[in-house]
Amino acid sequence: MAQIHKRFSDEQVRDLFKRYVKKEVERKHLQEILGISKTRFFMLLREYRCSPEKFSVQYSRSIPTRQIDPAIEANILKELAADKEMILNRDVPLRSYNYSYVKERLEVEYKQFVSLSTIIDRAKKNNFYIACKDSGKHHDREVLTRYVGELIQHDSSYHLWAPGSGQKWWLITGLDDYSRFIFYALLLKQEQVWGHIEALRDMVLQYGYPYQYYVDQHSIFRFVRNRDDRYYKQGPMTDEYLPQWKQVLKDCGIKVIYALSPQAKGKIERPYGWLQDHLVRTCVRENVTTIHPARKILAEELRQYNYKRVHSTIEEIPFVRLQKALKEKQSLFRAFKLPPPFQSPKDLFCLRLQRTADAYRKVSINNIPVKVNGVDPYQSMTIRVYPLNPAVSELRFWHENQLVDTQTFKNQDLKGVFTFNS
Repeated sequence: MAQIHKRFSDEQVRDLFKRYVKKEVERKHLQEILGISKTRFFMLLREYRCSPEKFSVQYSRSIPTRQIDPAIEANILKELAADKEMILNRDVPLRSYNYSYVKERLEVEYKQFVSLSTIIDRAKKNNFYIACKDSGKHHDREVLTRYVGELIQHDSSYHLWAPGSGQKWWLITGLDDYSRFIFYALLLKQEQVWGHIEALRDMVLQYGYPYQYYVDQHSIFRFVRNRDDRYYKQGPMTDEYLPQWKQVLKDCGIKVIYALSPQAKGKIERPYGWLQDHLVRTCVRENVTTIHPARKILAEELRQYNYKRVHSTIEEIPFVRLQKALKEKQSLFRAFKLPPPFQSPKDLFCLRLQRTADAYRKVSINNIPVKVNGVDPYQSMTIRVYPLNPAVSELRFWHENQLVDTQTFKNQDLKGVFTFNS
């Protein structure tokens, strides 16, 4: 126990030491009464013997409490002011302060160390504090799966990630429910199906095919009757038409689960909260105005999340939990292998067109006639389009499970049919 002055008066302590000097009480017994160590006991005994009449355990601080270096205080208020400006901007996806982020910022950028409670204290005293509102709705954050690769939570968010740019961008993310490891995070100027296919491709080529995906009901992921067709009577029923992204998952043998309500979608978005929160705050402080430096910041924040930080739900670093599960065969990932008759990942992770050759063995792509080798007139074919880079795509012509021709096409000539990453 400490702080004797709060539990005993000076007179009481003097009386105890007086009895000890007269050998009326043993040292160990006196230590237990006072709640002090042997070292502390003899230090106080020495002071008592020097001046019994003036002996006191009371003291006053020479330095006022809760004072910090003025430079640290100034930087705390500077960082909190930056947060407040973002919170007041309705286009920015921030609605609260992040005092832990401010603490990290002080340590990394200014080499200044201060407790979280001190930052919160300064926030309350300087109008940088928003009390939490209890909506009465509490969501379950527990892990619902037993294996890595059992459920990939896939999401896209459209926000002003870098307010200095004045432009909103799309953030595509995919997270394993069991390990909370984020396999990919892509920042794109516009949302299009190729970005989602590209994210899926990168994960599958490295880890294999997951068991199932969990997505919302965006038209990229699901065809819904009366929403995605113009003609009620003639249109196909829900899920009878397969969007491009779903065709890829079908070829990969991956199941799809849809979030059937905004609340369910909100639940799968929460694990990305840390990444999104840090992305915005760092972009503001780094004065980011274009998407390329924002992508670099995103990559670094993703590295910190996956490899450095202990996740609050699983109480482990996501990468460590992922690797442990893979090592112990606690995985539903299937090893990557091209399903027949495909010859390359380009045939699997691609965009698709259906065409029929005319009398001259030509097909029309965006009103551009293209002669196809290896087909007869009036034969149907599937054209698998694989973007090689932002400028060029490879077109792979398939007829009756045979690759009959490959050609190169400018992406500019495919505009109106597909859009590509930028």
